[in-house]
Amino acid sequence: MLRESLSGFRRAKLSSALAVITIWIALLLLGLFAVASVNTQRFVQSLRGRLEMEAFLREPASDEELQRIEHAILGQDGVDSAVYVSKDEAAQRFQREFGEDIHRVLDFNPLPPSFKILPRASYRNSDSARVLHRKLTAIAGVDTVVYRRALLEVIDTRTAVVYRIALGLGLFVALSAVVLVGNTIRLSIDAKRHIIRTMELVGATRLFVRLPFLIEGMLQGLLGGILAGFLLNAAVEHLAILVSPELAAFIHMPTAFYASVAAAGTLLGLVGSTLSVMRFLRA
Repeated sequence: MLRESLSGFRRAKLSSALAVITIWIALLLLGLFAVASVNTQRFVQSLRGRLEMEAFLREPASDEELQRIEHAILGQDGVDSAVYVSKDEAAQRFQREFGEDIHRVLDFNPLPPSFKILPRASYRNSDSARVLHRKLTAIAGVDTVVYRRALLEVIDTRTAVVYRIALGLGLFVALSAVVLVGNTIRLSIDAKRHIIRTMELVGATRLFVRLPFLIEGMLQGLLGGILAGFLLNAAVEHLAILVSPELAAFIHMPTAFYASVAAAGTLLGLVGSTLSVMRFLRA
């Protein structure tokens, strides 16, 4: 059966090569989409992890009131932690960030005390953050709550668009690979139609007749998958060298990913050959 499967490569060299190349290109594009999606998601999650809200308090605020506000903040479902920032600490932070001593600019410290709030991971999206912002603002003693709302909305909107485009292109490329593999197997079936008829007349089982074509399609897919896996690995390694060390930390893929590319190629080849066998070997 294996010898019969390999004979398809000899009889239809051009179509077999085209099938392998198509699967290679398809998996290369799909792999690039996957690499971009995974690493973009990793980078986006890193940005989300830095999301903080800051609740500025009304003045004056007694120690008892500060404890009550802190307890109310920590009691919200979406809050992971909260750290109190006093007026003096706010002035020190102002000096670190802007290089100016607030006491030299003004005769008094206008910066209010606040709580720096870290939302839970499930609340680091625009919809959930908006809900948490509304709840925190409603706490008595809280004046305003600020966070990088515009950035969060941009992240959610753009990543959703990118994922939809990548999914659509990926499905189109995968379908093209399946169709070409199926066409290659159809040519092999047509070239062997007399042999197939003879085998059926002498009592060959349906599995014995069909299995070589399925193996042929799987081999085409496997070859394309291996080529795509090697090229993807080289591309990722090269890209990690070109970018800055900060971005390089986000550009990497596990070894299992490249093995899954080869497995995906085998699956595409199997699907294409199965469809062709079911259509042209019905008897």
